[in-house]
Amino acid sequence: MPTATPTRDTFDSTLRSARSTVAFRETINLAIDSFKSSKTRFLLTMLGMVIGSASIVLVVTVGLTGKQYALDTISGLGPNKVEMQYSGGEVMGPDNVSSPDYMTREDMKVVDDQVPGIVASSPMLEYHDRIAIGNGISKDTMLLGVSPEYKQVRNLKVLAGRFFDDQDAITHAKVAVIFTTMAKELFGTNSQAVGRTVSIRGIPFTVIGVFKESIDTFGQSEISEHTMLVPYEVARYFTGSDTLKEIFFSMSSPQEVEPGAAKITQIIHSRHHSTSVYKAQTLTDILQTMNKIANMLNVVLVLGAIITLVVSGVGIMNSMLANVQSRIREIGIRKALGATSREIRLQFLTEAVFLSLSGGLIGTVLGLMLPLSVRLFTDFAIPMSWLSAIIALLTSVIVGIIFGTLPANRAARLDPVTTLKYE
Repeated sequence: MPTATPTRDTFDSTLRSARSTVAFRETINLAIDSFKSSKTRFLLTMLGMVIGSASIVLVVTVGLTGKQYALDTISGLGPNKVEMQYSGGEVMGPDNVSSPDYMTREDMKVVDDQVPGIVASSPMLEYHDRIAIGNGISKDTMLLGVSPEYKQVRNLKVLAGRFFDDQDAITHAKVAVIFTTMAKELFGTNSQAVGRTVSIRGIPFTVIGVFKESIDTFGQSEISEHTMLVPYEVARYFTGSDTLKEIFFSMSSPQEVEPGAAKITQIIHSRHHSTSVYKAQTLTDILQTMNKIANMLNVVLVLGAIITLVVSGVGIMNSMLANVQSRIREIGIRKALGATSREIRLQFLTEAVFLSLSGGLIGTVLGLMLPLSVRLFTDFAIPMSWLSAIIALLTSVIVGIIFGTLPANRAARLDPVTTLKYE
């Protein structure tokens, strides 16, 4: 048997390619013609895909917005904060008297010098007493001695007056910034508290400001409802010591928080007794946990929206089955003219995918229009995920393939002789 020449092989390959290209082009044209001939039915069938695809995009957008809000709210406790705490350990002094191995302000200065990325730091002294407000009335209060940078480290909001500054700290000014709840209890309103005087152990303090935390911690932070902030240098009058149970640092970026916390802990450990324990608390673990929870909720919501597309797929299948039934004679004519079962199957499968993808595309565009409009016409930067658009479109194609297979197979199995007799 003679071997085919290379020229003949090339010719046959080109011919097969041309035939397949034309056949596929004709299949696309037939799908478009079928859509044009039954616009109302197909548009109603497509509506479910539109709603499902838009739901996926909007659900992801809402999820991302909620996630960003939650993370920003938690971060409001102190952007990039590292809180060093003394947790235990003692040192032996004269006469075998042990004492807590607290941190010192010198520790803070050394850390500031040796750890890159620190933008603010503050020591904290804690003192509890009752304050006299006149007419024989006194209130329990917690006095925190901090530096002016404490406001930045803890992201505090001053509601009235001002926060004490470096000049107040240098001159040891007897000034205080009090919590908003305390201000209202003592003086009625935040603004009325500014300029008033409170007395601690006979020392008068002028209230120069009223503050609150960026988010409500419900008393789970070092700040309570009856907290007074005073310059650290003044608070030392009451404690008589330079020792610190807590030191606050703020890093320049979130990426530097964990490396910075490790370096800070190492430096402070090196300056104290080996058995002493110091711990660095950051918001990183909380933020990572919240991020995982938000991502899982997003996945659950997206799966719920995908169910809408699956239900729409059932509608597409029913519509295509009705389409096959109404075009039995057409299928018979095509088979009589030489169309194969594979080509008939491809034709109806293409129509199903065309229907689902068109609905998916319209729904995706509508879903993206809302966050885009908010971004363009307001100051809110709603987060968007182009991945959700890709998921919506891919799901639409998959739904079209899965639910279009049954009608396509039924059309392909029709007997040409029987179909030509069909009325």
